[in-house]
Amino acid sequence: MSLPINQIICGDNVETLRTLPDACVDSCVTDPPYGLEFMGKAWDRGVPGVELWREVLRVLKPGGHLLAFAGTRTQHRMATAIEDAGFEVRDMIAWVYGSGFPKSLDVSKAIDKAAGAERKVIGTYRAAVQSGVTGGLNGSKADDNGVTYANITVPAPEAAKQWQGFGTALKPSLEPITVARKPLCGTVAANVLQHGTGALNVDGCRVGTDGGTCRDGKADRPNDSGWENMRGHGITQLNLGRWPANLIHDGSDEVVGLFPETAPAKQADRGKGIDGATFRHASGAESGIRGHDDAGGSAARFFYCAKAGPEERRQSKHPTIKPVALMRYLVRLVTPTGGLVLDPFGGSGTTAEAARLEHCRFLLMELNPEYCADALERLRQGVLF
Repeated sequence: MSLPINQIICGDNVETLRTLPDACVDSCVTDPPYGLEFMGKAWDRGVPGVELWREVLRVLKPGGHLLAFAGTRTQHRMATAIEDAGFEVRDMIAWVYGSGFPKSLDVSKAIDKAAGAERKVIGTYRAAVQSGVTGGLNGSKADDNGVTYANITVPAPEAAKQWQGFGTALKPSLEPITVARKPLCGTVAANVLQHGTGALNVDGCRVGTDGGTCRDGKADRPNDSGWENMRGHGITQLNLGRWPANLIHDGSDEVVGLFPETAPAKQADRGKGIDGATFRHASGAESGIRGHDDAGGSAARFFYCAKAGPEERRQSKHPTIKPVALMRYLVRLVTPTGGLVLDPFGGSGTTAEAARLEHCRFLLMELNPEYCADALERLRQGVLF
């Protein structure tokens, strides 16, 4: 069959992958099941196994990157299956967010329940649940204004009192993303020239500014031999921004509040560069490499912030949806412009939307027909077709 591009294929991903030719896609960016039985969903009963990742490896070009989300409890199984399939695990990106809700068992209440004891209600508090829901958290009810309040209770038996304040889980605030790469054909340089894959788009994902270099007023990139060979060639370095890190956050108050306030970043010595050398700009003046000038503030500015935009869900019924800004950043990091992005777990279609916004092609696979319809509707609303 001819290679399908810009398509969402509704069906089994392994069977669909087997119909594709070898080395036909440039990258794989995907959010697979975490194996946590999320919301009791059957598709989340286990992480994808070696069989799936071997097919992904086969269809990727040499040096092609795989970015796969995982849960903190099952990241080891996901990464091991990816590695056992033949990938080289290169890194892990931490996606940090403030919207997680702790799914913890209250040990004291569990002891009361087992003993058949009724807890004493001593007050109420405004609950962080959907307005209008009744009979929910601790017998919570909504008032006439639609504000939901939950009961504050105290333990009954002495044994329960000893375990007041104990639970079984932490608040989820991080999802790891495995960064893996298909083995190269030869060196990185040879692989990039032959297949267009094998490297990360560092300048395209710098934090803070667009960056780059300038030659006679036109954007350029530094060459592999470094800045030493650029002296006297009319090359000017622009403010590159900070090197992309293996941490991305959502800009929420909860996350930004974790970072300390820092002083303004200082500019590098303008008279000295690599090994004390100076570089001549097109103007004839010599100066060193510029640092990252800024006004200071939260150290969160050192890391890429992927905030969720308005109407991110687009009426999708899928329970787990990633911000489009996050998916765009990941697609841009590992996919050459115009390249083909694979997502064998298409879900709500955010990878497809991100690929089109980054001027790339996409190939998504999704088993659930309802989610396929949601993904197509997402693309229609985004006026991408």
